[in-house]
Amino acid sequence: MGFRFWCWRFWPHLWLRFAIRSFLFQPFSIPASSMVPTLEVGDYLFASKFAYGYSRYSVPFGLLPIEGRTFGTAPALGDVAVFRRPSDPGTDYIKRIVGLPGDKIQMIDGVLHLDDQAVKLEETGSYSSDEIRSAKVQRETLPNGLSYSVLDMIDGSMGDNTQPVVVPAGRYFMLGDNRDSSADSRFDMGTIPYENLKRVAINRPHIQQL
Repeated sequence: MGFRFWCWRFWPHLWLRFAIRSFLFQPFSIPASSMVPTLEVGDYLFASKFAYGYSRYSVPFGLLPIEGRTFGTAPALGDVAVFRRPSDPGTDYIKRIVGLPGDKIQMIDGVLHLDDQAVKLEETGSYSSDEIRSAKVQRETLPNGLSYSVLDMIDGSMGDNTQPVVVPAGRYFMLGDNRDSSADSRFDMGTIPYENLKRVAINRPHIQQL
């Protein structure tokens, strides 16, 4: 069995794998604790590249050189999304969408406010790990009924009180579920353009909202 045989046998499988990873799904490993307790460091999940349609960030090697997004559907409040910052287009981030275009977002005493209304927040228990000595677990429920757990490690931390932000057209406000250990739209990351949302995270069994 020569080289041609092995090429004939395995080349279609390689192309199929490349096509799936490039256009449909891509594995994603959680690198940091900003989404604890929903996603733990080292968690491994798949992400859908077509959930929001396709943009230039959806496919590797610049194979889709388009502006904006095609076959797009709008993200929903509470989605967990993988995205790239405009200032750092080479790095993937993962956060939760808590503000849609036109929404007014503000943190007041650690409580998310959406359009001047406090989002429901209930204490449900405690959390600890090798990285996090102790934290409160709270259940946050968005106006659309979606609920999920968030962590509160420090009262009065820098991100607990922010100035109000009206999300610009075509952009989204991102928050990490670990509210005291997440660099997100409360800080210099700012809001994220629609075309930079690469894909929506597909669940592992413990990701409650997906």
